[in-house]
Amino acid sequence: MMLFLIELWESVRDFMNTGGIVLYWLALVLCIMWVLMIERYMYVTSAFPKLAKEVVGKWDAREDTTSWYAHRIREAWISQANEQLNARMQLIKTLVAVCPLMGLLGTVTGMVHVFEIMANTGTGNPRLMASGISMATVPTMAGMVAALSGVFFSSRLEAKVKVASHRLVDSMPHH
Repeated sequence: MMLFLIELWESVRDFMNTGGIVLYWLALVLCIMWVLMIERYMYVTSAFPKLAKEVVGKWDAREDTTSWYAHRIREAWISQANEQLNARMQLIKTLVAVCPLMGLLGTVTGMVHVFEIMANTGTGNPRLMASGISMATVPTMAGMVAALSGVFFSSRLEAKVKVASHRLVDSMPHH
């Protein structure tokens, strides 16, 4: 088991070294994005139903649910619940959009590296140029893969948030 973990760590380290410093920044963005998405998923599936039940209970306990004042209270409670439900969703979408851009930044830095090699050694050493080209393409691929994983999960999460919000609205009848 330990040998497997060491080999896995060396593979990851080699991959990170191949892509350059941009891959470390991309890994940081990816970690933050997934931590936020997991936190939102846990909130939507475990904490929000308790909050929604509490809000519906308060609404059901009211004697007045038909006056203009009662409707404003209902809207305020729904708005507060939706605010908590949608917290950090925009940040998650932004991080998903940032991943391919960071990959493109890696492409640019890799191409700069290739041009520096060509300026210093000429075009006669293909091995050195290959390492620069690899440094240019690996972050692009990693950025795209990171963004794809984020797009899939964040869209599912957004759908869950909308369903939870609509359920709360539907469970607080007004006349």
